[in-house]
Amino acid sequence: MRKAGKGYGLEGSGKPEVLVFGGTTEGREIAGWLSARGACSVVVSSLTEYGGSLVEGLPNVESLTGRLLPDAMEQLMRDRAFACVVDATHPYAAGVSASIATACEKTSTPLLRVIREGEPEGPWDAVSDAAEAARLVASRAGNVLLTTGSNDLAIYVAAVDDYQERLYARILPMGKSIANADSLGIPLDHIIAMKGPFSKELNCSLIRQFDIKVLVTKASGKSGGFWEKVEAARECGVELIVIRRPVQEEGLSLEAAKRTLVEAFGM
Repeated sequence: MRKAGKGYGLEGSGKPEVLVFGGTTEGREIAGWLSARGACSVVVSSLTEYGGSLVEGLPNVESLTGRLLPDAMEQLMRDRAFACVVDATHPYAAGVSASIATACEKTSTPLLRVIREGEPEGPWDAVSDAAEAARLVASRAGNVLLTTGSNDLAIYVAAVDDYQERLYARILPMGKSIANADSLGIPLDHIIAMKGPFSKELNCSLIRQFDIKVLVTKASGKSGGFWEKVEAARECGVELIVIRRPVQEEGLSLEAAKRTLVEAFGM
């Protein structure tokens, strides 16, 4: 589904166009930075309306929201002849990044992949995916705070027999996410629909309010609020389960990507 920004000067502006795949803090940062420089028009593709809201109101920025299948990505690149593509998607969206890379290769469009800082290591239980995290949660006692989004909730519900008593899900305040949690049988008073960023103090408050004994998170890095969760878990004495990133990627830091956009593409 396409949602274009109100009155933004885009297609037909005569400026080169940059396509940013975002819906993340990095995507918002790149789009805002390019918008302020004014050397190009920017198209930001986000999966969710929330992702699109991150760039709402930026001049020379067009927001496209909704899932783009590989063929649609390729067609968009052919239709618009972008000067380059910036993949600033979430580090756990490996399939999306692979599709972006394939579309860029087929259309001979230059690609910059923005990656977060290296995966953290620490005194926590590191697991490979949500299924392994769910098995670990099932073997532990006490209430569990899931901070990994709504997409994998069904995995935890299937693994934890007493999930209606033990699982608390912190998800984005979006109708689809809340409806998904509700349809799985998670009680409404166990659904914490909030938009970050979350401070250590807020994490601690939720841990204490719901008597949390285990906190599950992804290794999402600084921009994903990871360290605030680590600090809260340490202060409150709760067990921390961290889902590793699916792949170890090669790419550019946010600042290196900005330099490349200026030096190699004149943005």
